[in-house]
Amino acid sequence: QVQLVESGGGLVQPGGSLRLSCAASGSIFSIIRMGWYRQAPGKQRDLVALITSAGTTNYADSVKGRFTISGDSAKRTVNLQMNDLKPEDTAVYYCNAALIPTGNTYPYNYYGQGTQVTVSS
Repeated sequence: QVQLVESGGGLVQPGGSLRLSCAASGSIFSIIRMGWYRQAPGKQRDLVALITSAGTTNYADSVKGRFTISGDSAKRTVNLQMNDLKPEDTAVYYCNAALIPTGNTYPYNYYGQGTQVTVSS
């Protein structure tokens, strides 16, 4: 009953920019943090960036200075502004949320369906 829906992926040339967006919906009592993971072919899924409900952010070293995560807890949305994209950023990007569903005490981890980001000339 909890859904994460992503948008904004696509094809971009090296050095270009893309903005990913994600909205959480459903029976949600509280969101602890939201963020983005990515998975390239043949590789594990890795953290890209996250933002807590208090506004604290954390980035993978490979994207620091190029990517910016922002969130709106009232709207239950999270965005990822990606600048100076490189071919090695090519991956499926997954929205992630750690949240407490309505009627529950403990948090659960949710992922969206993923959106493809391809950086190529």
